[in-house]
Amino acid sequence: MSVSPSGGQKSPLSAVVKSQSGKVAALFLLGSFLALQAHGQYTPPPPPPPPTPDQTEPAGMPPGPPQGAPQGPPPMLAPQQLDPLVSRIALYPDPLLAQILTAATFSPEIPDAANWSNQHAGLNGDALANAIRQDNLPWDPSVLALLPFPQVLQMMVQDPGWTQALGDAVLAQRPDVMDAVQRMRQQAYSYGYLRPNPYDNVVNAGGYIEIQPVNPAFLYVPVYSPAVVYAAPRPGIVVGLSIHFAPSVFIGPAFVSYGWARPGFGWGTHAIIIGGAPWGRTWANRAAYVHPYANAYRPGPGPRVEDHHATAYHHEEHPHDEHPH
Repeated sequence: MSVSPSGGQKSPLSAVVKSQSGKVAALFLLGSFLALQAHGQYTPPPPPPPPTPDQTEPAGMPPGPPQGAPQGPPPMLAPQQLDPLVSRIALYPDPLLAQILTAATFSPEIPDAANWSNQHAGLNGDALANAIRQDNLPWDPSVLALLPFPQVLQMMVQDPGWTQALGDAVLAQRPDVMDAVQRMRQQAYSYGYLRPNPYDNVVNAGGYIEIQPVNPAFLYVPVYSPAVVYAAPRPGIVVGLSIHFAPSVFIGPAFVSYGWARPGFGWGTHAIIIGGAPWGRTWANRAAYVHPYANAYRPGPGPRVEDHHATAYHHEEHPHDEHPH
């Protein structure tokens, strides 16, 4: 059976980009955003603690991986198709965006991962990392890297066509995908929506806009409407309140095995950096490529299990009830 680069059934990418699901998602985000502004329900989360000295060391950006000859001409998306494809995630901080792009290339694994993440929503930090190992989860580390972000996985599973289209584009034309992200960031910046904030530094590095967490161990998922932030401000829109942030997600050393060792981008070389190494999975080598993760997680022999009997981790700011198994 013919399969798409990210592992799912093949479908025309341009049709996916124009799908009704994308329109529904945009309308939902716009409605949620306007409701929050109108009723003043949004309370910003507290900013992260200052980074430790070891967290502020610059991360070396290796050159981008060589591109192998494709196995036949891949379906290519034009810039006017790529821009809306990446618009909902283009303003995410670089480390999280890098993980989303690579995980999307394993789109068939996303539904099971989202279900597991929802079932273990009370776990955070080391407790969550231990549960991943104890449950012997079989998914690629790029997918496991998103388990601390159930809202991101839920977004991906609710729009599987978008997720598959994104993963296929990353495999087939990664430089074009990264250029589309930069175009959308430049647009949001030019209208005043994208600016430094208590959670992320927004910097122009050699002509490329980077969004870097103030503290690399604390990530905040931005919530915004693409219909708002990529257009000139309309009457009634408060530019400074147009991007909200979800509560912090702590990513500690226990997640290094899943690529959380300074993930990001080499924008000038069109490289996605995961675990300190360029991500080299492409359309051509998708069946054989194995990324060189540091202290790589590999599931043990035997089936996936659910026997860790973990107790939910209680965050000081956002406690959760214990999740039963």
